[in-house]
Amino acid sequence: MPYGTLDLLILKTLDTMGAMHGYSLARRIEQVSASLMRLSQGSIYPALIRLEHQGWIRTEWGVSETNRRVKVYSLTATGTKQLQVEVDNWAKTTALVARFLDAGS
Repeated sequence: MPYGTLDLLILKTLDTMGAMHGYSLARRIEQVSASLMRLSQGSIYPALIRLEHQGWIRTEWGVSETNRRVKVYSLTATGTKQLQVEVDNWAKTTALVARFLDAGS
């Protein structure tokens, strides 16, 4: 998966679904990907920490569906703006790659 893709998926999922804890967020990304992507704690949590440090998401303590104390992640206003930047960058990148793939035809 290209660098930055997971960040984009996390931002988009939080934008669409609202605040979520890490486990639910990972499962939702897997669900939408039709299980083409499997996320482990070793990939989702470092990404969440990175996004929080960048100010794109915030963290609060909440309670899970199983009554456990969990960190709940939500998009910040800066994160909403960054999501649009990431979507635009993704569109440009895929258009560039498509040009090269079509040029070989």
